[in-house]
Amino acid sequence: MRLIIMGQQAFGKDVLQKILDAATDEVVAVYCEPDKGAEDPIKTLALEKGLPVEQPAHFKDDATLAKLASYEADLMLMAFVNVFVPEAARDTPKQGSICFHPSLLPLHRGPSAVNWPIIMDRKESGYSWFYPTDGLDEGDILLQHECSIEPNDTVINLYFKKIYPSAVDSAIEVCDLFRSGKPPRAKQDESKATYERRCTKKHAHIDWYKPIDQVYNLIRGSNPAPGAWTTFNGEELNIYDSIKAEGDGVAGRIKDISENGVLVQSVGGCVLVKRVKAKGGSKVAAQEWAESVNLAVGDNLGT
Repeated sequence: MRLIIMGQQAFGKDVLQKILDAATDEVVAVYCEPDKGAEDPIKTLALEKGLPVEQPAHFKDDATLAKLASYEADLMLMAFVNVFVPEAARDTPKQGSICFHPSLLPLHRGPSAVNWPIIMDRKESGYSWFYPTDGLDEGDILLQHECSIEPNDTVINLYFKKIYPSAVDSAIEVCDLFRSGKPPRAKQDESKATYERRCTKKHAHIDWYKPIDQVYNLIRGSNPAPGAWTTFNGEELNIYDSIKAEGDGVAGRIKDISENGVLVQSVGGCVLVKRVKAKGGSKVAAQEWAESVNLAVGDNLGT
């Protein structure tokens, strides 16, 4: 098949590399967002391989659509796409377009689909390849892959260890299904659909007076981005690597400081904070930060 690969960043680049390595299909063009500073990795790889690179800001004009059509593609593989691609562009390839999303659709439509399942204490997630429509992540499903969310998984664990490698490999299966001439289509169950906004700093603020499970899930579901945060003496402090522990006492109170980390009380349990980042600083061991600000047992976070 003649393929257009549309994507960005590491995932887009690795999908492109996977397709090129398989050498089963011909990549006729690579589409990515306009440059915003450093060159996107997928663009770098495409240029190294001598592939045409297109970077339209939108697909609203006839010239852009005509250029897309000129590649006479059979399928457009959309791997991590932020630019809205209208129907006129999606339907240009002979077999249309297929899009990747890092959740088990119809759950967790939206831009932070890896964060929210952890924050909401779900026990499984995964990814979907679906037929895109004008609705956000609403199209029919081609295929899905499910993986477990373990009690201590962070965004790093879930995405980069469980979703990402399998998703890159699955690009070959996607092409195989379309090459067969009978790619599956399954309707999304709208009664189960959820949508969450982008997980931002506003959502990642820690309330130590919440139950321990909610606090801990927020921390791990925001690690590494946007980074759960609290305050100490009015200064912001991002909290990253942590472990849930037993304990009881005043919420936000420092219970212990050691080389293992800083033990902070919540409701019904504690969080052993292992890595933090003060505003304007870099990530350091929690004990190192504690020494730098003269933190003591009995002090409070969230102040």
